[in-house]
Amino acid sequence: MRIKILSDSTCDLSQDLLQKHDITLVPLIVVKDGQEYQDGVTITPEEIFAHVAAGGSLCTTAARSVGYYQEQFAKYASAYDGVVHINIGSHFSSSYQNACLAAEEFNNVLVVDSQNLSTGHGLVVLKAWHLAQTCQSLAELNAELQTFIPRVEASFLLDRLDYMVKGGRCSSVMALGANILNLKPCIEVKDGKMTVVKKYRGGYAKCLTSYVKDRLDGRDSLDHELLFLTHTPVSGECLEAVRDAIRQYGGFFRQVEETQAGCTVSCHCGPGTLGILFVRK
Repeated sequence: MRIKILSDSTCDLSQDLLQKHDITLVPLIVVKDGQEYQDGVTITPEEIFAHVAAGGSLCTTAARSVGYYQEQFAKYASAYDGVVHINIGSHFSSSYQNACLAAEEFNNVLVVDSQNLSTGHGLVVLKAWHLAQTCQSLAELNAELQTFIPRVEASFLLDRLDYMVKGGRCSSVMALGANILNLKPCIEVKDGKMTVVKKYRGGYAKCLTSYVKDRLDGRDSLDHELLFLTHTPVSGECLEAVRDAIRQYGGFFRQVEETQAGCTVSCHCGPGTLGILFVRK
């Protein structure tokens, strides 16, 4: 069975991984000063950061329309036995709802809620591709994916909260308190929603080392096949601290992929955001 894998651009997979697995992205919308751009196509995270740093308003994101998803599905539905589209988590965007409505026009399109974002979403996309190599039906692939999705662990540590404040996701009072106490919040995706699970105190590099230790150390339940280190701009010192901590506490991951967070994470979290994302057995 020939199955084509599509994904929202929010999966934050590198171009190398996308090309290697022939995965096609549907770019979500980024709105800057009232003008719409396509995530990763006509706007980049670097442009978003430069705009905000120059005093511009925070950029926002938006889902693609039902009609746009229909156009994308139509490109592949007749050329493949099946099409699988993996959406950003339904609690984060109406993309999943719109894609499901679009898929009603086709008898061979499966839409899957990743219940995640960034490379947590990306891990689901890659799993779908691997399943597509052996599964004999979309129903079989979907059943396997539904057992996989809850095993994905996605979290990020934030160095600054100004983007969260501007986006209305964090009060200025809370941010002020965090800055005074030098606190770095860890945000984790649980049951398809983001929640603050812990706050670290101190310099960002030190906090990142503690964060990685907490996520990886002494855990026999980890699948050591693949780990993503995904980030918006952070210092070289921070990246080296995280790489060292992964080697020290994570055991042997057969593949560690470093990727840049795309426009969605960048719009909402800003610079100084880093996460490790992986799967439990």
